[in-house]
Amino acid sequence: MDRKSTSGTCHLLGSSIISWNSKKQACVTLSTTEVEYIAAGHGCAQIIWLKHQLLDYVIRLSKVPLYCDNTSAINLTKNPIQHSKTKHIKIRLHFIRDHVQKGDCEIKFVKTENQLADFFTKPLARDRFNKLRTELGILDIKNVV
Repeated sequence: MDRKSTSGTCHLLGSSIISWNSKKQACVTLSTTEVEYIAAGHGCAQIIWLKHQLLDYVIRLSKVPLYCDNTSAINLTKNPIQHSKTKHIKIRLHFIRDHVQKGDCEIKFVKTENQLADFFTKPLARDRFNKLRTELGILDIKNVV
């Protein structure tokens, strides 16, 4: 109704999900690229926070993969040149670009059908729901003895 997108992230350490987030974005965006870029920025911020927490356990990570299913958003993180089509994106949203360049995270493409975060952001067909639930390691309570 209000044209605001719902973004979601999930963070895995090895094969275990350790945090997730699903949130309606605060503003209406002008493109799907902007929506995905904002979501990737929020995911990057969570990665930076988790990396700092893991330092307490003497675990140092570099180039943590961050998966995105929008190639235009991925290209924005890698190209420091402002293009006319991206001038509307606020400077504060380029947080992710700085951290990709520093090597804190590495943004990679994932096919939409394999995007685990969709589990938290949209209604899914039963087969896809069950597939993503299994990949996230979430148990079906009915089948637990």
